[in-house]
Amino acid sequence: MKEGHGQKPSIYSTCFLHYSALTESTQHKFEDTWHEQRPFELVLGKVKKEMTGLGIGISSMKSGEHALLHVCWDLWYGKEGNFSLPNVPPMADIIYEVELIGFDETNEERIGAADCWKMDGNAFFKEEKLEEAMQQYEMAIAYMGDDFMFQLYGKYQDMALAVKNPCHLNMAACLIKLDRYEEAIGHCCIVLAEDQNNVKALFRRGKASAALGQTDAAQEDFLKAYAPEDKGITRELRILAGHDDALYQKQKEIYKGIFGARSELKPKQNWLILFWQLLLSLLLRLFKHKTHKAD
Repeated sequence: MKEGHGQKPSIYSTCFLHYSALTESTQHKFEDTWHEQRPFELVLGKVKKEMTGLGIGISSMKSGEHALLHVCWDLWYGKEGNFSLPNVPPMADIIYEVELIGFDETNEERIGAADCWKMDGNAFFKEEKLEEAMQQYEMAIAYMGDDFMFQLYGKYQDMALAVKNPCHLNMAACLIKLDRYEEAIGHCCIVLAEDQNNVKALFRRGKASAALGQTDAAQEDFLKAYAPEDKGITRELRILAGHDDALYQKQKEIYKGIFGARSELKPKQNWLILFWQLLLSLLLRLFKHKTHKAD
């Protein structure tokens, strides 16, 4: 369907691909990684028995190639078929539509491929094409999967994190612009698990927390990331301070009728005192009610 480029993958290469699969006889589609927006990772020579045909097809493709594969039943689920998920009739051939995104044979090649996806994402981000940018970042992160990261050490681990962490941070930036704050916090937390003092991760998690109304968590992150010359964090702290003042005035109006005029206190101090006074008032009313009932 589309020509590829370069060399074909060799045995034990890790291949990254998108594919959809349907049974030839019923035309029933039961898998589609494009729809799931998650590339599939396949190691040639270590595929499951029912994916033997797909592995053979991939081994004959080049990076970027898009093809249709017709796989006979004996290279798939065989004579018996499969009666769980996916539900496959006996002796059923299958049609794969496959795109080989790329493959790697060394750590450097894999990290380099991920870095290319990251750079493409940055280009889309500069053009405010946020959905397209996130797709590129997700691809780069997929290259830096947990299994791969676990086996790295020394300079290779540093090289991989230098690609992976910026992708998570850029994903967070995109998600904040799209008002998807909880997802943004998740990406920041992944970076902070590796680097607890990462300023960008703290700042973006703080912005997302503030947008969700989690002002204490936001303030904690901003203060941890604070530097006097950082105008962005200073601005966010001022916004939070203004939010606290506005909340204090609102609370003051609500509770003024219950407790009368109050002395001027800091917002957090005032809220704590109001809480305990309200609780005490409720307890006194309950006590009077019980005393009256006993009389």
